[in-house]
Amino acid sequence: MHELIQRHFPFFKEPELVDAIANVAKEVFVKEGEPIIKFGEFIKSTPLIAEGLLKVVRQDEDGHEILLYFLNGGNTCVMTVTCCMKQEKSKIKAVAETDTHLLLIPFHYMDEWMRKFRSWRNFILQTYSARFEEMLATLDSVAFESLDSRLLRYLHEREKALQTSEFHITHQQIAVELNSSREAVSRLLKKLETNGLIKLGRNKIKLLNLPQP
Repeated sequence: MHELIQRHFPFFKEPELVDAIANVAKEVFVKEGEPIIKFGEFIKSTPLIAEGLLKVVRQDEDGHEILLYFLNGGNTCVMTVTCCMKQEKSKIKAVAETDTHLLLIPFHYMDEWMRKFRSWRNFILQTYSARFEEMLATLDSVAFESLDSRLLRYLHEREKALQTSEFHITHQQIAVELNSSREAVSRLLKKLETNGLIKLGRNKIKLLNLPQP
Protein backbone atom coordinates (compact mmCIF):
# COMPACT_ATOMS: atom_id res chain seq x y z
CA MET A 1 0.00 0.00 0.00
CA HIS A 2 2.84 2.42 0.85
CA GLU A 3 4.41 1.96 -2.60
CA LEU A 4 1.06 2.53 -4.32
CA ILE A 5 0.44 5.77 -2.38
CA GLN A 6 3.93 7.10 -3.07
CA ARG A 7 3.64 6.24 -6.79
CA HIS A 8 0.24 7.86 -7.42
CA PHE A 9 0.34 10.61 -4.78
CA PRO A 10 4.00 11.67 -4.60
CA PHE A 11 3.03 15.09 -3.22
CA PHE A 12 2.10 13.53 0.13
CA LYS A 13 5.45 14.36 1.73
CA GLU A 14 5.02 13.43 5.38
CA PRO A 15 5.81 9.75 6.10
CA GLU A 16 3.21 9.92 8.89
CA LEU A 17 0.52 10.87 6.36
CA VAL A 18 1.45 8.00 4.04
CA ASP A 19 1.31 5.67 7.07
CA ALA A 20 -2.09 7.07 8.05
CA ILE A 21 -3.53 6.59 4.55
CA ALA A 22 -2.12 3.06 4.34
CA ASN A 23 -3.66 2.19 7.70
CA VAL A 24 -7.21 3.44 7.06
CA ALA A 25 -7.76 3.39 3.28
CA LYS A 26 -10.05 0.83 1.70
CA GLU A 27 -8.80 -0.24 -1.73
CA VAL A 28 -11.60 -0.50 -4.29
CA PHE A 29 -11.70 -1.41 -8.00
CA VAL A 30 -14.69 -0.02 -9.91
CA LYS A 31 -15.78 -1.09 -13.38
CA GLU A 32 -16.52 1.36 -16.19
CA GLY A 33 -20.04 2.75 -15.88
CA GLU A 34 -20.45 1.97 -12.18
CA PRO A 35 -21.44 4.82 -9.83
CA ILE A 36 -19.00 5.86 -7.13
CA ILE A 37 -21.19 8.53 -5.55
CA LYS A 38 -24.95 8.81 -5.92
CA PHE A 39 -26.99 11.99 -5.76
CA GLY A 40 -28.79 12.43 -2.44
CA GLU A 41 -26.77 9.87 -0.48
CA PHE A 42 -24.79 10.57 2.66
CA ILE A 43 -21.08 10.26 1.91
CA LYS A 44 -18.98 8.35 4.42
CA SER A 45 -15.63 8.40 2.63
CA THR A 46 -13.56 10.50 0.23
CA PRO A 47 -12.09 8.77 -2.84
CA LEU A 48 -8.46 9.14 -3.79
CA ILE A 49 -8.12 8.16 -7.45
CA ALA A 50 -5.04 6.01 -8.00
CA GLU A 51 -5.79 5.11 -11.62
CA GLY A 52 -8.72 5.56 -13.99
CA LEU A 53 -11.20 8.34 -14.68
CA LEU A 54 -14.30 9.61 -12.92
CA LYS A 55 -17.04 11.76 -14.41
CA VAL A 56 -18.71 14.17 -11.98
CA VAL A 57 -22.17 15.47 -12.87
CA ARG A 58 -24.77 17.70 -11.23
CA GLN A 59 -28.22 16.17 -11.12
CA ASP A 60 -31.58 17.69 -10.24
CA GLU A 61 -34.48 15.92 -8.57
CA ASP A 62 -36.03 15.09 -11.96
CA GLY A 63 -32.88 13.29 -13.10
CA HIS A 64 -31.61 15.99 -15.47
CA GLU A 65 -27.82 16.09 -15.56
CA ILE A 66 -24.99 18.34 -16.64
CA LEU A 67 -21.32 17.43 -16.72
CA LEU A 68 -19.17 19.37 -14.23
CA TYR A 69 -15.69 17.90 -14.77
CA PHE A 70 -13.55 14.79 -15.13
CA LEU A 71 -11.14 13.48 -12.48
CA ASN A 72 -8.14 11.29 -13.30
CA GLY A 73 -5.39 9.64 -11.28
CA GLY A 74 -3.82 11.61 -8.44
CA ASN A 75 -7.03 13.55 -7.74
CA THR A 76 -9.93 13.48 -5.32
CA CYS A 77 -13.48 14.77 -5.48
CA VAL A 78 -13.57 17.81 -3.20
CA MET A 79 -17.36 17.81 -3.25
CA THR A 80 -17.18 14.64 -1.18
CA VAL A 81 -14.77 16.32 1.24
CA THR A 82 -17.27 19.14 1.78
CA CYS A 83 -20.21 16.77 2.23
CA CYS A 84 -18.19 14.55 4.58
CA MET A 85 -17.09 17.42 6.80
CA LYS A 86 -20.61 18.92 6.92
CA GLN A 87 -22.28 15.48 7.07
CA GLU A 88 -24.57 16.50 4.22
CA LYS A 89 -26.13 14.51 1.41
CA SER A 90 -24.29 14.45 -1.90
CA LYS A 91 -25.22 17.15 -4.40
CA ILE A 92 -23.37 15.43 -7.26
CA LYS A 93 -23.04 12.04 -8.90
CA ALA A 94 -19.71 10.45 -9.81
CA VAL A 95 -19.42 7.58 -12.27
CA ALA A 96 -16.40 5.57 -13.40
CA GLU A 97 -15.72 6.60 -17.00
CA THR A 98 -13.09 3.85 -17.24
CA ASP A 99 -12.13 0.99 -14.92
CA THR A 100 -10.93 2.86 -11.85
CA HIS A 101 -8.71 2.08 -8.85
CA LEU A 102 -9.65 4.00 -5.69
CA LEU A 103 -8.54 4.44 -2.12
CA LEU A 104 -11.49 5.35 0.10
CA ILE A 105 -10.68 7.47 3.16
CA PRO A 106 -13.27 7.45 6.01
CA PHE A 107 -14.73 10.91 6.51
CA HIS A 108 -13.83 11.26 10.20
CA TYR A 109 -10.14 11.68 9.32
CA MET A 110 -10.72 14.83 7.23
CA ASP A 111 -10.60 17.42 10.02
CA GLU A 112 -7.63 15.82 11.73
CA TRP A 113 -5.55 15.53 8.56
CA MET A 114 -6.35 19.10 7.50
CA ARG A 115 -4.89 20.32 10.80
CA LYS A 116 -2.03 17.85 11.10
CA PHE A 117 -0.54 17.39 7.61
CA ARG A 118 0.51 20.32 5.47
CA SER A 119 0.74 18.31 2.23
CA TRP A 120 -2.81 16.97 2.73
CA ARG A 121 -4.09 20.50 3.40
CA ASN A 122 -2.31 21.83 0.28
CA PHE A 123 -3.69 18.94 -1.78
CA ILE A 124 -7.27 19.68 -0.72
CA LEU A 125 -6.95 23.46 -1.19
CA GLN A 126 -5.29 23.15 -4.60
CA THR A 127 -7.95 20.66 -5.67
CA TYR A 128 -10.69 23.04 -4.52
CA SER A 129 -9.13 25.81 -6.62
CA ALA A 130 -8.84 23.67 -9.76
CA ARG A 131 -12.40 22.32 -9.52
CA PHE A 132 -13.80 25.80 -8.80
CA GLU A 133 -12.22 27.10 -12.01
CA GLU A 134 -13.64 24.15 -13.96
CA MET A 135 -17.13 24.73 -12.57
CA LEU A 136 -16.90 28.42 -13.47
CA ALA A 137 -15.95 27.37 -17.01
CA THR A 138 -18.98 25.08 -17.09
CA LEU A 139 -21.24 27.88 -15.85
CA ASP A 140 -19.84 30.30 -18.44
CA SER A 141 -20.33 27.70 -21.14
CA VAL A 142 -23.98 27.11 -20.27
CA ALA A 143 -24.77 30.80 -19.76
CA PHE A 144 -22.88 32.42 -22.60
CA GLU A 145 -21.94 29.89 -25.29
CA SER A 146 -23.95 28.35 -28.11
CA LEU A 147 -24.49 24.59 -28.22
CA ASP A 148 -21.94 24.44 -31.08
CA SER A 149 -19.21 25.88 -28.84
CA ARG A 150 -20.25 23.78 -25.85
CA LEU A 151 -20.03 20.63 -27.96
CA LEU A 152 -16.53 21.52 -29.17
CA ARG A 153 -15.42 22.20 -25.59
CA TYR A 154 -16.97 18.93 -24.41
CA LEU A 155 -15.22 16.86 -27.08
CA HIS A 156 -11.85 18.46 -26.29
CA GLU A 157 -12.36 17.90 -22.54
CA ARG A 158 -13.16 14.24 -23.15
CA GLU A 159 -10.11 13.89 -25.41
CA LYS A 160 -7.89 15.40 -22.70
CA ALA A 161 -9.41 13.32 -19.90
CA LEU A 162 -9.19 10.02 -21.78
CA GLN A 163 -5.85 10.93 -23.41
CA THR A 164 -7.07 9.69 -26.79
CA SER A 165 -8.72 11.31 -29.80
CA GLU A 166 -11.00 8.31 -30.36
CA PHE A 167 -13.59 7.21 -27.82
CA HIS A 168 -16.83 5.28 -27.52
CA ILE A 169 -19.89 7.33 -26.63
CA THR A 170 -23.48 7.65 -27.84
CA HIS A 171 -25.15 10.80 -29.11
CA GLN A 172 -27.71 10.37 -26.32
CA GLN A 173 -24.99 10.33 -23.65
CA ILE A 174 -23.47 13.54 -25.01
CA ALA A 175 -26.93 15.16 -25.06
CA VAL A 176 -27.54 14.18 -21.43
CA GLU A 177 -24.18 15.54 -20.28
CA LEU A 178 -24.74 18.81 -22.16
CA ASN A 179 -28.38 18.99 -20.99
CA SER A 180 -29.55 19.18 -24.60
CA SER A 181 -31.55 17.04 -27.02
CA ARG A 182 -30.15 14.06 -28.90
CA GLU A 183 -31.47 15.43 -32.18
CA ALA A 184 -29.61 18.73 -31.77
CA VAL A 185 -26.37 16.98 -30.80
CA SER A 186 -26.63 14.50 -33.69
CA ARG A 187 -27.20 17.33 -36.16
CA LEU A 188 -24.11 19.20 -34.96
CA LEU A 189 -21.96 16.06 -34.94
CA LYS A 190 -22.98 15.30 -38.51
CA LYS A 191 -22.09 18.86 -39.50
CA LEU A 192 -18.63 18.45 -37.92
CA GLU A 193 -18.15 15.18 -39.82
CA THR A 194 -19.22 16.76 -43.12
CA ASN A 195 -16.61 19.48 -42.55
CA GLY A 196 -13.92 16.85 -42.00
CA LEU A 197 -13.39 17.72 -38.33
CA ILE A 198 -14.48 14.39 -36.80
CA LYS A 199 -15.23 10.85 -37.93
CA LEU A 200 -18.37 9.14 -36.65
CA GLY A 201 -18.72 5.40 -36.13
CA ARG A 202 -21.17 3.18 -34.30
CA ASN A 203 -21.24 4.72 -30.81
CA LYS A 204 -17.76 6.06 -31.53
CA ILE A 205 -16.17 9.43 -32.35
CA LYS A 206 -12.68 10.19 -33.65
CA LEU A 207 -11.44 13.76 -33.51
CA LEU A 208 -9.50 14.84 -36.60
CA ASN A 209 -8.92 18.58 -36.97
CA LEU A 210 -11.37 19.84 -34.41
CA PRO A 211 -10.88 23.56 -33.62
CA GLN A 212 -10.94 24.98 -30.12
CA PRO A 213 -14.25 26.63 -29.15
